[in-house]
Amino acid sequence: MTPKTKMRIRNHIIKIATQATLDFIDITEKIQSVLKKAGVKNGVVNIQSFHTTMAVIVNEAEPLLISDMKNMLEKIAPEKANYQHDDFSIRTVNMCDGECHNGHSHCKAIFLPTSQILNIVNGRLQLGQWQRIFTIELDRARSRQVALQIIGE
Repeated sequence: MTPKTKMRIRNHIIKIATQATLDFIDITEKIQSVLKKAGVKNGVVNIQSFHTTMAVIVNEAEPLLISDMKNMLEKIAPEKANYQHDDFSIRTVNMCDGECHNGHSHCKAIFLPTSQILNIVNGRLQLGQWQRIFTIELDRARSRQVALQIIGE
């Protein structure tokens, strides 16, 4: 009979300072560092943005591809287009002090995920050769948070 392995759940917050709209930030190594400290050998990690205008994706860290993705996102929801969300004379909900015009950010966000679930195998992220984990700032430079929930043994 094999001894029972105890399932662990670890939670961690990664703080990020974004620099601009459509800032792609590679957080792969930060996540790997957290996994190493968590001591989970096999399981999964859920990577979740706390923000409606920040996405979490898995893709390739190739500068020309990132430029292409930025251009595509800007074509989908141009920053300079008119959005009802930005008309503060008619908008009445979810307003805060210093509210900014960010309808474009929310419209871009509907095409992108706010979370990813990835495998952990032998204490490391199980990623393909070119895969990296990115957050994408869809709004403006600011402080952001990404939550990790690590589940495994």
